[in-house]
Amino acid sequence: QLQLVESGGGLVQPGGSLTLSCAASKSSLRDYAVGWFRQAPGKEREGVSCISAGDGSPDYAYSVKDRFTMSRDNTKTAVHLQMSSLKAEDTAVYYCAAVPLLYGICALSTRDYTTWGQGTQVTVSS
Repeated sequence: QLQLVESGGGLVQPGGSLTLSCAASKSSLRDYAVGWFRQAPGKEREGVSCISAGDGSPDYAYSVKDRFTMSRDNTKTAVHLQMSSLKAEDTAVYYCAAVPLLYGICALSTRDYTTWGQGTQVTVSS
């Protein structure tokens, strides 16, 4: 069964950068669509970015489209989320999620994903 291990969360100043990673344990993410989601206290979990299985291009939520970059690392069986120009409103627990065999399309809906990571805290503050 696919297991996801997240890393990279932490405290960063506004305007700073941070990179999150999501790696598969004893499996490969090559044939999985992968999404990044975040949830702030008192708010619903929202989609941030996603990438389809195979060689698909990532998609982004409007709020992060020009600031975040998602990429797939097939060699390390991982995906990454490069975050720049971070704002206080980016503060949240960030989750990695995956669903198998979703080629050519990805979604930012939590209902579409079958495996979730444990979440990693990102705090943007001075």
